[in-house]
Amino acid sequence: MRGRLVIRPIFRLGIAAAALLASIVGAPQAFAQDASTLKKDMIGQWELSTTERSKTCVVTLKSDATPQGLKLELEPACAAALPFTREITAWNIRGLDIVRLQDAAGQAVIDFTEVESGIFEGLRQGEGIYILQNLAAARSLAKSMDQMIGDWAMVRGNGQSICGLTLTNTEASADNFQVFLKPRCDPAVTAFAPTQWRLERGELLLLSANGDVWHFEADDNAQWRRVPDAADPLIMLRQ
Repeated sequence: MRGRLVIRPIFRLGIAAAALLASIVGAPQAFAQDASTLKKDMIGQWELSTTERSKTCVVTLKSDATPQGLKLELEPACAAALPFTREITAWNIRGLDIVRLQDAAGQAVIDFTEVESGIFEGLRQGEGIYILQNLAAARSLAKSMDQMIGDWAMVRGNGQSICGLTLTNTEASADNFQVFLKPRCDPAVTAFAPTQWRLERGELLLLSANGDVWHFEADDNAQWRRVPDAADPLIMLRQ
């Protein structure tokens, strides 16, 4: 009996050790597969932009190897729109999930990580956040922004109209556009006094001069509901 009691722990330890060894041996392979998949998925045309696309640049990522990394092409307008792109000569994958746009020495000009499916964010110190997303998706967003321009009504959940406003394509500040309230708005809206708007990650944002923000999410193409939701919801309807 004692012999069996000794043998069983050793046998279990052997299984655990084998599992650990398998995980150690398999980890680099899984890592390589993930990086390889990301590299393959990145091949194609992407839009590099400020967070709300006031400045944009088309980048074509290729699979061809160069001494600096992987080949890419920047459209001619990139340097004027985003001056830091003048430093970019190649791209590569770093680690498991970092998409790097790099200079001739292989140093990062900007590193991106995926924050949503097909949408990557990168930070440049002293400048802010930039977005890298599939070009077709970015152009679809631009079309969505164009569709937002015009007159809207704010209504309560019971259908009572409390304010009219106009969203314009006139740039008010970096990435934001002017919005104007029409006369005789509800005091709650007048007190908020939005002066700018933008689309951000599927939300419509109204911004006041003192930094307050109202968030709206789309119910459908013509209706946006303020979030978080409330017992007496506030809805924006296209006029």
